[in-house]
Amino acid sequence: MKYLSDVIREAIFTERSTKLSDTQNAYTFKVDPKASKIDIKRAIEDAFDVKVDHVRTMLVRGRSVSRWSRGGWVSGSKASWKKAIVKLQPGHTIDFV
Repeated sequence: MKYLSDVIREAIFTERSTKLSDTQNAYTFKVDPKASKIDIKRAIEDAFDVKVDHVRTMLVRGRSVSRWSRGGWVSGSKASWKKAIVKLQPGHTIDFV
């Protein structure tokens, strides 16, 4: 991976991710599915100027969806994506302003 924007797609702000950042100093990001933990660690350290303790990753499977359209029921699926939970070393924080 060459560029930070290739690895980090966006930050995730949910109730659980906010609780993790407050209690455990861990932040959640949507990342490129091909990115390794080492790529994610380097990208976070370069983008936010912090020290990463460890990275946990998981693949979020896309769910199937069905909806009513003019022509009848249409079914499909949402895209699968990769989530990374990054725990920072003590004394480091990321400020999303």
